[in-house]
Amino acid sequence: MTPAPSTIAFVSLAESGTPLLWLALLGGLVLLLVGGDGLSRGAASLALQLRIPPIVVGLTVVSAATSAPELFTSAVSLAEGREGLAVGNIIGSNAANLGLILAVAALIHPLAVESRLVRQELPLLVGTTLLFPFLAAFGGGLSTLDGILFLSLLGLYLLLLVRSVRGSHYEESVAGEIPRARGGPAVALLLVAGGTFLLWLGADLAVAGASELARRAGVSETLVGITLVAVGTSLPELGAAGVAAYRRQSGLVVGNVIGSNLFNLLLICGIGAVSFPFPVAPTILRVEYFGVIALTVLFAGLAWSRGHIGRRTAFLLLLLYAAFLLFAVSRENPVLS
Repeated sequence: MTPAPSTIAFVSLAESGTPLLWLALLGGLVLLLVGGDGLSRGAASLALQLRIPPIVVGLTVVSAATSAPELFTSAVSLAEGREGLAVGNIIGSNAANLGLILAVAALIHPLAVESRLVRQELPLLVGTTLLFPFLAAFGGGLSTLDGILFLSLLGLYLLLLVRSVRGSHYEESVAGEIPRARGGPAVALLLVAGGTFLLWLGADLAVAGASELARRAGVSETLVGITLVAVGTSLPELGAAGVAAYRRQSGLVVGNVIGSNLFNLLLICGIGAVSFPFPVAPTILRVEYFGVIALTVLFAGLAWSRGHIGRRTAFLLLLLYAAFLLFAVSRENPVLS
């Protein structure tokens, strides 16, 4: 594993001490979160000022912007040839959404799963989760055509989603949760530009710091992506889900988790594969990704059969997530094996 190159001229992480590497990683994660929030607010405000319907803004513009930290981190990783970190980030984020965010929210208050989610989005989530390893294993990774397929599926999903929720009570809840920026178009454009820059800067720092830490610790970049990077980028969603669960906004919590996992697979893998076709290690598909499939199928099965996620199910999801992380770490640490 080669030292992590940094595209920031005034930082040489390969020659830095370990404390500075941790500072770069944590600082990069903070910049990703701040940049993602700025981009989300600016893009949403700009879209609303262009008279785009709020439901379209909430389900497309805002959803895409909230996945920006994962998207930029994966894009920078792929551009620097660090496919393991990019794939680990995607896998770890999806596992954290189900095993950490959804579980913690359900522990705060049991979550009802709307029938629309069970009929439409859950089958798509399960299908997409199973499609990823099939395409990756068939071609040894994701090609440009695979990326086009993922982006096409995302476009179709968003089109059907907007049509299905028009006129429903879900439309009002989505519109009410749209983050807005104060000011006119100039402020919105400034937030979009500033947010994008912070996302790039944060992704560069986080990738460089994580890669160099992995090299010095003798572990794979995939493991760092699954654990530190994925959990770090999921912390704001964890806080938002906790607040929503406390307010008993079940539809918002479950819908955001499903939508985030779909965006991670369809948007991030789609853009990544179109821009930088990348290989996927077979061992990741057989081991770590199997954990994502198990969490997804368990969630979908219980939501379909019971119509809600209770505290017992939440505790089970947390246990599976902990086992997922422990197994990923133990594969590279003989002491834990």
